Amino acid sequence: MTAEPELRVVYVEDDDRLARLTSQYLNSHRVDVHVVTRGDQALPEVLRIRPDVVLLDLMLPGTDGLEVCRQLRSRTDVPIIMVTARTEEADRVLGLEGGADDYVPKPFQSRELLARIRAQARRARGEAGPRAERIVVGNLVIDATTMLVTVGGQPIALTTSEFTLLHALAQHRSRVLGREQLLQLLHGSTDDVFDRSIDVVVSRLRQKIEDDPRNPRLLKTIRGAGYLLAPEDG
Repeated sequence: MTAEPELRVVYVEDDDRLARLTSQYLNSHRVDVHVVTRGDQALPEVLRIRPDVVLLDLMLPGTDGLEVCRQLRSRTDVPIIMVTARTEEADRVLGLEGGADDYVPKPFQSRELLARIRAQARRARGEAGPRAERIVVGNLVIDATTMLVTVGGQPIALTTSEFTLLHALAQHRSRVLGREQLLQLLHGSTDDVFDRSIDVVVSRLRQKIEDDPRNPRLLKTIRGAGYLLAPEDG
């Protein structure tokens, strides 16, 4: 008797051989994979299937991966992992700015990809570890039970990586967290992860929680050390 799938994934990839081999490996570890071969087919398929995680290549026919990422993020908060042969930091930054939660460069180890999928799914389900149920920092309220964040009483939509980073900073409010600590929290490792991935997520957060993102009052940069979350008068 075949075990029920643990997770459901939509894999947007036009390389048939890679998609087939990756799907076989993930299927053997109770991950149900739905392959989409064109970028312009990704959004309707994700909305239909409602997966736990989306794996997204950047170079796709129909619609490129960066545009697909933006389309997905405008309609759903599903975790998005970029899986790409592009190694330039600028490409990775663009993907993260577009709303991706993580990236895995090609060629990748299937076991690492599986670990990244499970980590993103756990975070999205609120299973990443023990959390204080409700944290208040100035006019910012973070409810870890529901993963709801409000600013001045108004709810804001966050991606999994944005929520994970904000919650980590809130748990250690008024303390500086360095990039290595934050990279470990977001990606589970600091291997093959570039520092600017943290800067991109911080920038996205500031756009959502600050009145003036260029002059942040809550999420502050401590030059040469990292970031801290604290009200201006705190």
